[in-house]
Amino acid sequence: MARRRPIAFSPSSLTLAVLLLLFAGRSAYSRFISPPIGEEALDLAVSDGISGRAAAVKYSPFLLLPEASAAAECEPSYGFLPCTTTVLGNLFLVIVYGFLMLKSATYLSSGSELLLGILGPGIIGGLFLPILGALPDALLILVSGLSGSKETAQDQVLIGMGLLAGSTVMLLTVLWGSCVIVGKCDISEYSTSIDNQDTKGFSLFGSGITVDAPTCYSARIMAVSIIPFIIVQLPKGFKFPSGQRVAVLVALIVAIVLLLSYCLYQIVQPWIQRRRLESAKYKLVISGILRHVRIQAFGQLIDDRGKANIDVIKKLFHYLDLDGDNRVSRSELRALIIGLQIDEIDLDKDDAVDAVMKEFDTSGDDYIQEDEFTNGISNWIKQSTRSFALGISYSKKLHRVHVEAQSEHAMLTDQGDEVEEESTENPTWTSFKAILLLILGTIIAAVFADPLVDAVDNFSDATSIPSFFISFIAMPLATNSSEAVSAIIFASRKKRKLASLTFSEIYGAVTMNNTLCLAIFLALVYFRHLTWDFTAEVLIILLVCIVMGVFASLRTTFPLWTCFIAFALYPLSLALVYVLDYIFGWS
Repeated sequence: MARRRPIAFSPSSLTLAVLLLLFAGRSAYSRFISPPIGEEALDLAVSDGISGRAAAVKYSPFLLLPEASAAAECEPSYGFLPCTTTVLGNLFLVIVYGFLMLKSATYLSSGSELLLGILGPGIIGGLFLPILGALPDALLILVSGLSGSKETAQDQVLIGMGLLAGSTVMLLTVLWGSCVIVGKCDISEYSTSIDNQDTKGFSLFGSGITVDAPTCYSARIMAVSIIPFIIVQLPKGFKFPSGQRVAVLVALIVAIVLLLSYCLYQIVQPWIQRRRLESAKYKLVISGILRHVRIQAFGQLIDDRGKANIDVIKKLFHYLDLDGDNRVSRSELRALIIGLQIDEIDLDKDDAVDAVMKEFDTSGDDYIQEDEFTNGISNWIKQSTRSFALGISYSKKLHRVHVEAQSEHAMLTDQGDEVEEESTENPTWTSFKAILLLILGTIIAAVFADPLVDAVDNFSDATSIPSFFISFIAMPLATNSSEAVSAIIFASRKKRKLASLTFSEIYGAVTMNNTLCLAIFLALVYFRHLTWDFTAEVLIILLVCIVMGVFASLRTTFPLWTCFIAFALYPLSLALVYVLDYIFGWS
C-alpha cells in the first residue's frame, strides 16, 4: 500500500519558535512601573514621568484580563515559561504553543512512517502508529484535567472536550469535504470514478470520488466507536443523576475494550488483506465464467422475469461435460478456468477449482451434478446483480462486477503506476532517525501541552469567549493540520487507491478520538470526581459521526454534491452547542 508522507518542517522553524518563545518571556511576564492607583493617592504621588492621570487612562481594558487593574501578574508554567495577562500576549502564546504542538505531531508522524517502512505492518502498524498519531490530542486532553485543584480541573477540562469534539468534527466535515473536491474525477456510467480523468468540472453529479469496500468497513468501525458516548449520556437521558458515575466507569471500560479491539484488528489486517485478495480472485473467476456464457452466445442468463435462465445454464453444463457422463469433473472445470484467460491476476488454477467445487458440490462426491450446477450458477447470478439499481441491463451489471473485481484485486496487490521512492539510507540510520523523531515529538507534546491549555484558558478569560469554542476551532488546527495537508495532497492525485487510503485514515483518526482520547477524558472525570456536564458537546459528536458514518458505510462513490453535506455539519455543530448551552442552558 502507498504510505502517506507527512509534511516536513525544517529544524530552523522549530528553533525560530523557541527563540520567539524565549523573547516573549522577557516581556510577557511583567508588571507596570507604577500601577494605576486611586484618586486620593494620585494627588500625593510623585510623578515618575510615566504614570499619572493620563497614564492611567492610557491603559486599555481590552488588553488586560478582567479585574487585573492592580499589579497584574500571572504564574509562569514550570516556573520559567512566559506568561501574560493581556489578550494579545495570550493570543501570541496560543499561536506559538500551537505551532510547537504541530511540530510534535509532524515529528511523530514522520518517525512512525520511517519505522513502518523498516519493520512493516503488524504490531508496529496496528498498535503503535494509531496511538502515536493520537498522542498530541491525548496529552492535551490529559493535562486539561490534571491541572490544579478539582475546581480548576473542572473549568479547564472543557478545553479537552472542545479539542475532542473539534478534532472529530473537523476531520469528518472540513477535511472530508475538501478531499472530495480536490480528488474528484469523472464518474462513469457504472457509477465509479475514472482515475486521472477530470473533464466535467464541478458537476455535482458527474464528478466525485470512489473508494474501495474496506474503506466502508473503516467507516462502520468508526460508527461503532461512538458507543461509549451513548453509554455515558444514558443517565442524562433518563434523568438518573445518581447513576452518572457508574455510567462514566462503564463507558471508560467499553472505550478501552474498543481501543484494544481496533488495535488488534489493525495488527491482523495483513491476514485480512490476504483473505480479501483470495475473495477478489474468486470474484474474477465467477464473473469470468458468467461472461464466458455471454461470449459463447449460449443465450441470455436472465429471462424476461429477471430470473436465472435455467435452459441457458444447462447448455453451459453440457458444454463443460466433455465426456458426456452428465457430471462435471475437476479436470473439466480446470479446463474451463484455463480457457477464461484471466491474465491480469496470478491465479492458482487448482485453488480456483477447489473453491468452485467446495461451493457447487453439495453432495460431496467430488463431482458437480446438473442440479448442483444450475443452483450454483443461479446463486452467482443473484449475488452479482443484487447490489445494482433496476433498469441496468444484465451485460452492464456483469461488466461492472468484473471491473470492480479487477480494481479490488489491483488495489490489494498494490498494482498501478504509483511507485514508492526507494530509500537509499542505511536501515540502521533510518531506525535511529525514526526513534529520534518519535522521542523528540513525544517530549515536545508532553512539555508544551500544559502551557497551551493554560494559554487557551487565559485567552478565554481575557476575551470572554468560552474556552470550548477556542479549543474546538483553533486547537485541532495545531494537532491535525499536518495530517490534513498530507491527506489533501494524496487525494489530489486523483487515484481510487489513494482516495481509499486517505478516507480510511480519516475514519481511523476519528476512531482513535472516540476510543483512546475519550478513554483518557473519562478516566479524568472518574478518578478526579469531576462533573459530567457535556451533553451538547457529546450530541454534536454523535450527530456528525452517525451521519457521516452511515453515509460512508452504505456507498463507495461520492459525487461532488456530498461534500456540501459534510461542510454544512461544521457550522451546524457550532451553532448547536451555542444554542443548547448558552440559550437553553443545558450546561
